[in-house]
Amino acid sequence: MTPTDVELIQRILNRNTDAFAVLFDRYIGHVTDHLLRMLKDVGAADDVAQEVFLRVWNRADQWSGSGPFRAWLLRIATNLALNHLRGKKRRRELPLEMPSMYDDNEDENLVPGWMIDHASLGPDAQIEQSEQQQMLRQMISDLPKEKREVFEMVHKDELALQEVAKRLGIPEGTVKSRLFHARKRLANAWQEKTGE
Repeated sequence: MTPTDVELIQRILNRNTDAFAVLFDRYIGHVTDHLLRMLKDVGAADDVAQEVFLRVWNRADQWSGSGPFRAWLLRIATNLALNHLRGKKRRRELPLEMPSMYDDNEDENLVPGWMIDHASLGPDAQIEQSEQQQMLRQMISDLPKEKREVFEMVHKDELALQEVAKRLGIPEGTVKSRLFHARKRLANAWQEKTGE
């Protein structure tokens, strides 16, 4: 008899690799197709699909079992694909061609210019990014408790609105309203502080 998704997740929670293999085989095609439609790159879709199933292995306890497992899985895939696309916009692709000679310097101990990743953040940019992350964390912690709770459950814990409503014992419409107001308040606070 074929095990259900619920049974497989229970076994995965007990670190059963056979159950994980069955679940992987059952859904890898759906996940990869979904990602390919979003990313339009076979290599990227395969990489993100692996990350999706790594999340399943490490965070199987986050699926409540109340909705279809496939929907939860595709939501994770969508979130990771969007993260991938945002990251791709920030990274600048550098060619891997090797120049004919070093930059006017024959010292072999120096790194040739073509090997330096110019897209990496310098110390000033790293400090600025760290300060911005700290500022955002502070803004989130300054949200009213009920709005902060919903915001963190959706964005940090990656829970569906329906699941948030169930866990908090409130209507889904209330969850949507709190999330909307939390996001709006954060956007206003961010613009006030940064001018962006």
